[in-house]
Amino acid sequence: MIRVLIVDDHPMFRDGLRQLLGGDGFTVVGEAADGREALAVLAATDVDVVLMDLRMPRMGGVPAVERIRETMPGVRVLVLSTYDTESDVVPAMAAGAHGYLLKDASRAELREAVAAVARGETVLARSAAGRLAGHVAAPAAVLKPRELEVLRLVARGCTNREAARELFVSEATVKAYLLRVYDRLGARDRASAVAEGYRRGLLS
Repeated sequence: MIRVLIVDDHPMFRDGLRQLLGGDGFTVVGEAADGREALAVLAATDVDVVLMDLRMPRMGGVPAVERIRETMPGVRVLVLSTYDTESDVVPAMAAGAHGYLLKDASRAELREAVAAVARGETVLARSAAGRLAGHVAAPAAVLKPRELEVLRLVARGCTNREAARELFVSEATVKAYLLRVYDRLGARDRASAVAEGYRRGLLS
């Protein structure tokens, strides 16, 4: 029996996934509306595979995947997202996700993907595989996952203090990430970094 945790900020979508994965070797052992809730559930529940959305309030999918990989290496993560842009796919896989599937996948595709990830395989939607192939051709175009999270928060208008609170790190750490972002993007300040992020497709 494969134990699944569903992480998505839309309750109706979580209900639909629970129905799709009911029975025949799968059991949904928990649900969470964001990354923080997911980590709390994982700390108290045995889970084999996490179905992880990316764009969620409080803590999104990429930092949640990073934290899971750091603290619970035996848990497998399958991203299930509406989006297949390079700025979504590459950071998620770089953070340690074991697969990337789109929300328009069929019931059969979803169940097979969960089973494959539980077996230790990597599963990629065709469009997601294409994004990764493009990244291999131009690796300098993408920031490291945590750097990208900082850039996204800056683009939302967060101060260093607000970004630090969002990411559970110190202001000094946020400043260090920002300096790396400036260096990687050839930017001189926050505004030019955000502008370059949009130009390269890192922000949407």
